[in-house]
Amino acid sequence: MADAMRLFQVATDEEIKQGKTTDVYFVRTAQVLKAKNVDKVHVVAEVTAGSLPNEWRWGVLCGIEEVARLFQGCPVDVYAMPEGTVFFSHDHKGFKEPIMFIEGPYGEFCFLETPMLGLVCQSTGVATKSARIRIAAGDKTVIAFGIRRMHPGLAPMLDRASYIGGLDGVSSLIGAEVIGIKPSGTMPHALVIAMGSQVEAWKAFDEVIEPDVPRVCLVDTYLDEKAEAIMAAEALTDHLSAVRLDTPRSRKGDFGEIVREVRWELDVRGYKNVEIFVSGGLEEETVKALGEAGAGAFGVGTSISNAPTVDFALDIVEVEGKLAAKRGKLSGKKQVWRCLSCFVDTVLPFSEPEPKCPKCQGETMSMLKPLIEHGEVVSDLPKAPEIRSRVIEQLRNLPSDAKLT
Repeated sequence: MADAMRLFQVATDEEIKQGKTTDVYFVRTAQVLKAKNVDKVHVVAEVTAGSLPNEWRWGVLCGIEEVARLFQGCPVDVYAMPEGTVFFSHDHKGFKEPIMFIEGPYGEFCFLETPMLGLVCQSTGVATKSARIRIAAGDKTVIAFGIRRMHPGLAPMLDRASYIGGLDGVSSLIGAEVIGIKPSGTMPHALVIAMGSQVEAWKAFDEVIEPDVPRVCLVDTYLDEKAEAIMAAEALTDHLSAVRLDTPRSRKGDFGEIVREVRWELDVRGYKNVEIFVSGGLEEETVKALGEAGAGAFGVGTSISNAPTVDFALDIVEVEGKLAAKRGKLSGKKQVWRCLSCFVDTVLPFSEPEPKCPKCQGETMSMLKPLIEHGEVVSDLPKAPEIRSRVIEQLRNLPSDAKLT
């Protein structure tokens, strides 16, 4: 595609599949290998993370479906942990855990390393941050609000990864479409300002928008949040589902105190059924604190969409069936075994039999499953809601001391 024809700076599906988003040194590597007649050399290359951002103890793997599409038609075999797997960077002995390995002629897939890493590094960071927010929020509703902070071409990935990580809904039209759910949202300050009155804006929203959309009134445009919350409750009465506070932390005192004050004033007037929806600069710590203060729902944006990426790396560990690895890496094809009762992982050479759990001596399960065989997708690729349910189940089973560490 010529630059003059590219309206937005986003690579197409075809450009990604063709390796046009790769680093140039892989193209040169392929040229050298072909010139020396070793482009068909058979290798095993594994993907590991030496560490996780911010000293996280675990991550939520995301982007595997896209990896399957990337390698579809390429003459390789790929084993990977299923999408939505809660993974660790190291096993109980301190060995790095592969989340994936690729086996085949290196010259045929080396140019796909860069896009493959891009597909899993960023989406895994977003899914992991979302899972941590999920834990902090408990059973309260959390909606992904972060697409406006990132390139719009990434909106489907950002919302899908946020949802897979455990959030309840997403704000973008395209993200919701990809997931297979309805988009979620409230109303902007712009509606209130354009209407010239908070009450007029709230009533107009109630009159115009389809009835299955919750009536969540934004209550911090002109007046004190408490005053506008009471106004909204009196204006919409039993139609009102929630009031939204979008107060930045730097605007007025303690956000938690504002939430407590609004909760009290709504309750004493008989509006105990009206939730408090909060947004604006939320993090894990603030979500937990505001939930304890009385907030019942959250819109979380930048901290999720701008989540730190997980620095996965691809390294060759076998060449033509012989052990090979650079310094700092462990040679040989491997399998990861997990005790589903204890969440303890063990990394072993691929050919070794299933071990017992080192903690409880119970049965273990292999974590790396066939994804691609000879270029064909052989694994089921579940829909986002199914992956999300699996993630939430794993989060419930995490050891308590690992949940937000």
